[in-house]
Amino acid sequence: MLVHLAVNNYAIVDHLEIELGGGMSVITGETGAGKSIMLDALALTLGDRADSGAVRPGADKADLLATFDISDIPEARTWLAERDLAGDDEQVILRRVVTAEGRSRGYINGSPSPQQDLKALGEMLIDIHSQHEHQSLLKTDTHRRLLDNYAGAGELARQVELAAHRCRQTEQALARSSQASEDVAARLQLLTYQLEELDNLSLQEGELEELENDQRQLANADQIMQSCQQVINLCSESDSGSALQALTVSLQRLTGLKAHNRHLDEASNLLASAQIQIEEAVGELSRYLDHFEADPERQQHIEERLGAIYDLARKHRINPEELPALQQRLIDELENLQQNEADTERLAEELTAFQEHYRQLAEQLSEIRNDAAEQLAGAVSAEIQRLGMPGGQVTVQLNPAKADSYSPHGLEHVEFMVSANPGQPPKPLAKVASGGELSRISLGIQVITAQTSRVPTLVFDEVDVGIGGPTAEIVGQLLRQLGERGQVLTVTHLPQVAAQGHQHLFVRKERSANSTRTCIDMLDEAGRVREVARMLGGVDMTDESLAHAQKLLTTAKAC
Repeated sequence: MLVHLAVNNYAIVDHLEIELGGGMSVITGETGAGKSIMLDALALTLGDRADSGAVRPGADKADLLATFDISDIPEARTWLAERDLAGDDEQVILRRVVTAEGRSRGYINGSPSPQQDLKALGEMLIDIHSQHEHQSLLKTDTHRRLLDNYAGAGELARQVELAAHRCRQTEQALARSSQASEDVAARLQLLTYQLEELDNLSLQEGELEELENDQRQLANADQIMQSCQQVINLCSESDSGSALQALTVSLQRLTGLKAHNRHLDEASNLLASAQIQIEEAVGELSRYLDHFEADPERQQHIEERLGAIYDLARKHRINPEELPALQQRLIDELENLQQNEADTERLAEELTAFQEHYRQLAEQLSEIRNDAAEQLAGAVSAEIQRLGMPGGQVTVQLNPAKADSYSPHGLEHVEFMVSANPGQPPKPLAKVASGGELSRISLGIQVITAQTSRVPTLVFDEVDVGIGGPTAEIVGQLLRQLGERGQVLTVTHLPQVAAQGHQHLFVRKERSANSTRTCIDMLDEAGRVREVARMLGGVDMTDESLAHAQKLLTTAKAC
């Protein structure tokens, strides 16, 4: 529950500190005194949107701090522990700072925290009901939320919403994947055909270079044979004289001269060496010619093989040596496309599983709603009859949703229907003409649903607007009963309600020549009598109004 609230430079508040206990705390004051400022500051601390208007004129920032006892809120303690925000196990401190420029910062137990975290934690700490709920109550979304909370199915409803979202996401992904599969079907076929051509070609590494070399050699076979034979003839077989014959004659002549001149030895040795090298060269050429074959069939095979390689390269508009790299790229693309087909099958299987999961959760939620709808309708009907609508009846209608959709709200739409008077057919709340009737219905629903709330602190901000007389006393008794279960903060203008409080906070304005500020006082018993008397009879209190006020307070304590 809320145990301490500190407000600095917020709206027309310069500084305010309040200590609160359990039970029902009422907040009263004159019109325009700012009775709701404390609750507005509290809502801002709990993650409501902030703007520069929240800052007191002349100040650079508003600083709001709220301390809660969470000893009886295990969900909040778990939430804090999961985020490493736990401080004192028994308390949590929320802080919000808003600058004059409209920027804001939030803190949980001193750690900077985003606004959504403040809001998420705040929903576990406080449940705020305001007079504006008359308007939200006209929306069927509110009806569904109230029924689910009353039935204790809030978490299940959240799971249904998540399951529906997962179904829609998977269905959309499957549609995209299926569309992609249709678009690439032709591409798959083309890739398969192209890879089949490349596989049939089976071009080996280095084969192209070897084929081109062999082609050049076979294409010039005649010229090679003729040239080699000419060289052999010139060196050793020419009738008109060959190189070997010339060397032999030269050596013979030098041999006869060496006996007379030793300086010819070196020349003779060089000629002998040249003779040996020419003989070896002739031998090499002869052996080459002995094994050389023109092989026209081999040449034709090479020409055909190269033709197939060149044709396929031209078909893909690349150089022949790039064909292996092309083949690998096509293999990679084919594998990716085949993976897309596998993804489509996987998504289809996942969608079936998600649909079944959604159906199970939604049917479970429907069963709980059906059981709770009649109970809620009966409880609210009894309450609005106590609140001055004799014969009034509320029914909770469950209308089936579209069967072919994944509604995030389950298998039915929830709508509260009202019959304000006996014999009248039930009508949607939005068609209830009387504002007073709508106020009573709204209060009855809020009181009943608050009884099942797991949140220990309930705030009612002028929910008794449009109610008076004996009904006001009943409203006060209802709120006091809620306060017996935990903590209730109530802003009210009705003395019958104010008298029911366990604590009484009085809001007043202090004016000076240059400023106006709001103050809040915790009233003692005598102060409570005077304030309730003021609410009963205006500024001029009489002995009768004071006596009436004392009676209201005494009666409330006796209940």
